[in-house]
Amino acid sequence: MAKAALHKIGDIRQKTPDELAALLLELRKEQFNLRFQRATGQNEGLGRVKQARREIARIKTIQSQHKRDAAKTASHS
Repeated sequence: MAKAALHKIGDIRQKTPDELAALLLELRKEQFNLRFQRATGQNEGLGRVKQARREIARIKTIQSQHKRDAAKTASHS
């Protein structure tokens, strides 16, 4: 059974664009640190690499959805 995501999709959707950008930056830093740990032979949190990558993808998807929705409402006004 798949592990639960650290951030629920509903919670991510309710965040402002600034909060999403901050969360994305935080996750990218974590992803970098995890990759660095793997390269140096520290094998802690190997599953977290995959989880971080997926959370980054979720946030980027929601950011693009927000941009698309904003463009759609702007063109209809």
